[in-house]
Amino acid sequence: MSASSVPHPPVLEVENLSIAYHDGIAHRRVVHDVSFRIDPGEVVALVGESGSGKTTTAQSIIGLLHANGRIDGGSIRLNGTDISRWSDRQLDTVRGAKISLIPQDPASSLNPVKTIGAQVGEILRIHGAASGRDLDARVISLLERVGLSEPALRARQYPHELSGGMRQRVLIAIAVALKPQLIIADEPTSALDVTVQKRILDLIDELRTEYGTSVLLVTHDLGVAADRADRLVVLQGGRVQEAGATKVVLAAPRSAYARQLLADAPSFSAVARKAPATAREKPLASGDDVIIVDGLVQDFTRTDGNGKSFRAVNDLSFRVRRGTTHAIVGESGSGKTTTIRAIVGFQKPTAGRIEIDGTDLSTLRGETLRQFRRKIQLVYQNPYGSLDPRQTVFEIVAEPLLNFGSLARPAREEKVRAILSRVGLPEPALDRRPHALSGGQRQRVAIARALVLDPDVVVLDEAVSALDVTVQARILDLLDELQRDLGLTYLFVSHDLAVVRQISDTVSVLKDGREVDGGAVEDVFERPGSDYTRELINAIPGQKRAALV
Repeated sequence: MSASSVPHPPVLEVENLSIAYHDGIAHRRVVHDVSFRIDPGEVVALVGESGSGKTTTAQSIIGLLHANGRIDGGSIRLNGTDISRWSDRQLDTVRGAKISLIPQDPASSLNPVKTIGAQVGEILRIHGAASGRDLDARVISLLERVGLSEPALRARQYPHELSGGMRQRVLIAIAVALKPQLIIADEPTSALDVTVQKRILDLIDELRTEYGTSVLLVTHDLGVAADRADRLVVLQGGRVQEAGATKVVLAAPRSAYARQLLADAPSFSAVARKAPATAREKPLASGDDVIIVDGLVQDFTRTDGNGKSFRAVNDLSFRVRRGTTHAIVGESGSGKTTTIRAIVGFQKPTAGRIEIDGTDLSTLRGETLRQFRRKIQLVYQNPYGSLDPRQTVFEIVAEPLLNFGSLARPAREEKVRAILSRVGLPEPALDRRPHALSGGQRQRVAIARALVLDPDVVVLDEAVSALDVTVQARILDLLDELQRDLGLTYLFVSHDLAVVRQISDTVSVLKDGREVDGGAVEDVFERPGSDYTRELINAIPGQKRAALV
């Protein structure tokens, strides 16, 4: 065999890896005998829900386990050398140079008091790769390479002055600065809009091709993994449930868990669906329009001191029929949140009319406006941030009844228990506080709190975007069931078109405060009227997999 035909050894080999965390009493194993390899230039995805062990596995590879964590067994070989028991000092020689990490949250991963240039330059300086003017030039070159406009300006700015997508590009610039052999991308796009997500993943692909870098992609999004990975490793409870070539695993998953992930992934059903979105057999209501938005305009005064205003929402109109779901979609800055704040009465529109169940919001003041809010309730994106950590679940759900009305204590308790049971929370959860609940349970509490006042309209502000795909599927099923049983009207705010197509009847697509597409969901998806909507639809992950089925 010629030297050129000798296969390259794996960049990374993980063999029978076991990891444990100390819980204050003993070490508890959370990763069990995990094995996989990554070849040069290959993308391998670790896929699973929160608690599956994927992030713990990735952290162990680069030596960033929490202080109470330890490797209990197995090996981690980088270019054939076992680094699993290396000290921090030894690992510092390969971090950045041989293995780099793109973390999940750019907001918390960048130092808020250091400029972007200083943070990108730090890795070059620490490894002695550049100094002085050469260092400055390398920093600007890296920022330009990852697609940041005006890289010299960005180098002088601080993280808070950049958008989420721009901050993620900065983290990628740091990760590729020394052209490592392996990049660990830990949920690198989970907090980003769908089009920004696609651009970031495209960028990682470009850099991988250019530098020959291997990628370990850690994600709960099977659609992203399907589009981007050569091979999949599916984890549940710290154990490998499925592993193999992406197209093989997705075409014929052997494990029940992998099959469930496929069934729950909204991106697959959204791109593969042949029938329109309303094929859920939920009939459109024949009743009246419960929400009417006509010519909504919302201006704000700029905070830069020049006294000028900017238009966040520009002449927006739509109607929502009783018992149906209307989605408002668009990227960050499109006007989604401003629109719903006006609809729930948190701010007075600059112009236009908002009518909820026959009531014109402009006529409401004081106590009348406060009582009106019983009719329309809001469920936020982050239930952990919107639930009082000092209250029990029972107290959280009972609070609106105390604020609106004078139900006697026995009737109040009966109503709270009934709605908590309705959203599927077990009796023992009633005395717990939010920190003791899972993400899905917290969102069920938030939904119960919104429903306890018997509203006509529920506004769901990115209400499932922070959830794992399986938990998300359960919450979407619950919302659909509640709508059918209680006749609820939903206003669903999201940047995730896959979810929107799955659950909505009608949609408004916003860009820069204007509606660029609107109407029945199946019409907008099948016949988008704007380039922007087509870009959003094309950015839905999982489309490569859809082509296989």
